[in-house]
Amino acid sequence: MSLRNNGKQKEGITIETKRLNGNCAEDIVIAAELLKNGGLVAIPTETVYGLAADATNGAAVERIFKAKGRPQDNPLIVHISSYEQLAQLVSHIPEHAKRLMETFWPGPLTMILPKTDKIPLVTSGGLDTVGIRFPSNAVANKIISLCGFPLAAPSANLSGSPSPTNAERVMQDMNTRISAVVDGGEADVGVESTVISFDGDGIRILRPGEISYEMLKTVSDKVSIDEGVTSKLPENAKVRSPGMKYKHYAPAANVILIDADTEDFKKYVQSHKCDGCYCLIFDESDAVDGVPYLTYGITSEKQAHYLFERLRQFDELGAKTVYARCPSQTGVGLAVYNRILRSAGFNLITLRKNS
Repeated sequence: MSLRNNGKQKEGITIETKRLNGNCAEDIVIAAELLKNGGLVAIPTETVYGLAADATNGAAVERIFKAKGRPQDNPLIVHISSYEQLAQLVSHIPEHAKRLMETFWPGPLTMILPKTDKIPLVTSGGLDTVGIRFPSNAVANKIISLCGFPLAAPSANLSGSPSPTNAERVMQDMNTRISAVVDGGEADVGVESTVISFDGDGIRILRPGEISYEMLKTVSDKVSIDEGVTSKLPENAKVRSPGMKYKHYAPAANVILIDADTEDFKKYVQSHKCDGCYCLIFDESDAVDGVPYLTYGITSEKQAHYLFERLRQFDELGAKTVYARCPSQTGVGLAVYNRILRSAGFNLITLRKNS
């Protein structure tokens, strides 16, 4: 098979980004061949679209950081399609990690484990550990299997912007920067995977996702939530997971997260209306007179699915300020809260009397 663009972009030269069909077997083969040649390919997963490269190829991984504008100390998650691949990448698997794999893999759960030398330091952000996950998305698994190597795949967006949940959003950020985008339709979950580490016989949530605190508690009674999930870490902090240190998921607008009941939310927005302001609300019953809005759902699952798309839509609308209703912090709601809090740069206004 002849591939005119192998993804190895020369300095100062843009490349043609192919748009491939995730339902087409031939296009899946093309995607795998591009990755084998060291290229970057955006692939669908059940969470968000990932910007994939050979996780064992340091030069290819470097291209991920360059394409995204991503800080080098922000570790990447490695995606596998078999347990045989896992054995080559990590030096030890705790017993409770094995139980979690049996329960939640394939699926949106990333585990931080001690790495082998097969994973270069550029992939792990200079750490001696690496985040590993086994995605459930059939297209992603097929591509990984055809490659024969694991894929490093952070979200396929420019660093700091909302993660893409469809191929069109990937093209908006990555066109001419990467070899190809595999269109697999809308992502199911809408927020990135849960990331956990192991502290002795306990589990620590470093980044919340669809696999929630409550779900992890069904496997282990020792589950904790890292302070970085809901609090800003120091600039010099060394993090073990992506999504912990830098401002992420942010539109161009200034996002203000408001923890309040419906009436107090409306009163606050009415008294702080300004040019270019919008609201992000659960449903139409939260609407504020004279202020345009987008909704992102009543349930935590709907909010997770729509959050990033809504944040991107605010940019298209030219929003300058977004007043956002604060989601629940239970179930996948904690993941939604974590993402929107970071998109707001931790700009949280609490109006609840019992908070």
